[in-house]
Amino acid sequence: MTLLELTDVTASYGSVQVLEGVSLSVPDQGAVGILGANGAGKTTTLRAISGTVRAGGGILFDGKDIRGMRPDRVAALGIAHVPEGRGTLSDLTVRENLRVGAYLRKDRKGIEADIEYCLDLFPNLKERIKSHGSALSGGEQQMLAVARAVMAKPRLMLLDEASLGLAPSTAKNVYQAIGRLRKESGIAMLVVEQNANLAFTLVDTATVLETGRSVLTGTSAELKGMDEIRRAYLGG
Repeated sequence: MTLLELTDVTASYGSVQVLEGVSLSVPDQGAVGILGANGAGKTTTLRAISGTVRAGGGILFDGKDIRGMRPDRVAALGIAHVPEGRGTLSDLTVRENLRVGAYLRKDRKGIEADIEYCLDLFPNLKERIKSHGSALSGGEQQMLAVARAVMAKPRLMLLDEASLGLAPSTAKNVYQAIGRLRKESGIAMLVVEQNANLAFTLVDTATVLETGRSVLTGTSAELKGMDEIRRAYLGG
């Protein structure tokens, strides 16, 4: 079953056209990557889905047209966006940040259970549960951003550059936790990641963007086997 379907999606910032025609699909409980050079439109694609940039074309979530919806309505449908830059609420503690992620929920017992799950998923956060966001390391802030999205109980998670600015060992730990989350929760994921080697540990398929257009889609194994993909994204 297809959970998310993008068809010839376009988007612009003022007079600057960024997306010229992006098409991709994410299966229910599947994980899809978006690869591309800087400026290819990867982040803008996620913003078009979450409603933070005006978009054209078709954007269907669970068969429902969500193009043009306000971000809060998109979130309420079950789409959680973990943006580049993390967006940690620096004046709130780790626990308070997690509670903010569950602001649309009413099930108090479920919220507490999910906080404990997130702390098990990211043990660093358990050790810093009373620390303010501003006191966390970059890796801990990234963990918190993902955990806060989990608290919304989404069906689809949009992950934008989860390894950005992290030491290789920390990035690997973050992706291992996200992989465990995917396996245990069944949350579908659309993953923008500059480090394609990391992305391929998580996603089943990927779409390559060039200058705002989808130019290639394939399984992780197929893409890793292509010389041009290895040279451009895998350092080989």
